[in-house]
Order: sequence, then structure tokens, then C-alpha cells
Amino acid sequence: MLIGKVAAITGVDGQTIRFYERQGLLPAPRREPNGYRSYDDAAIIGRLQFIRAAQTSGLTLAEIGSVLGLRDAGEAPCAHVSLLLEQKLVDVSARQRELAALATELEQLIETGHDLDPADCADADICRIIATPKTAGHDK
Repeated sequence: MLIGKVAAITGVDGQTIRFYERQGLLPAPRREPNGYRSYDDAAIIGRLQFIRAAQTSGLTLAEIGSVLGLRDAGEAPCAHVSLLLEQKLVDVSARQRELAALATELEQLIETGHDLDPADCADADICRIIATPKTAGHDK
């Protein structure tokens, strides 16, 4: 199957397929006499679907490569995938806490902005909403 047909079936752009190939995520395809890539139908489609699903789960291409490497070596990668996903969940939870703290800070800055008079801003301040320390935001 030529790359265009693979792209049409999987929804993965041909350039992306070539990129995955260069990254070692896809095996090198056979070459037709005219130099065109010719892929094994079922194998390439399943592999591309796995790569996309793994990306959707938050795995990086390097992590996906490690999973594919285990599978290519004849090992079931399930335990490895579970560890990767558990770490992703830890990372996501940490990021959620960071975003919640940022949301609180933004709310405080917005409230500070409501309490400030733009006429009180000096050129050196640039913007007192951001430059004002959180504890000094209500000292009008």
C-alpha cells in the first residue's frame, strides 16, 4: 500500500508518516521500483492507530518508541505502559495543582486591577496590576 492510501485510511498525513519512519516508530517500508514506499497493509495501519492513541493518552514519541521497541522484541509491553500512564497521571495531577494556583493568582491580579486607578501609574511602573506585590494591592 502506498503512503497516500495509508494516509487516507488512517487520517495521518504523509509527512507525519515519513517523520515517524525517520524517528524509528515505523519500520522502513519496501520500495517499489520507482522508489515509492510500499507498506504492509495491516501492520502499518495498526501501528499508526496505536501511535495516535498513545499520543492522545499523553505519551511522548520517545515513550511510544519504548513501547514499540518492547513489542518488536517480542515482549508484551503492558507493564511498561501501565508505569508510563501512572507517571502521566502524577504529572497531570501536579500540573492541575499548578494551574489551580495560577488561577488563584490571576483572580487576585484581576481584583487588584479593579482597585487601581490608572492615573496613579507612573511610566516606570509599566503596569501596576502585575508589578504590585500581592500584599500591597489594596493600599489606595
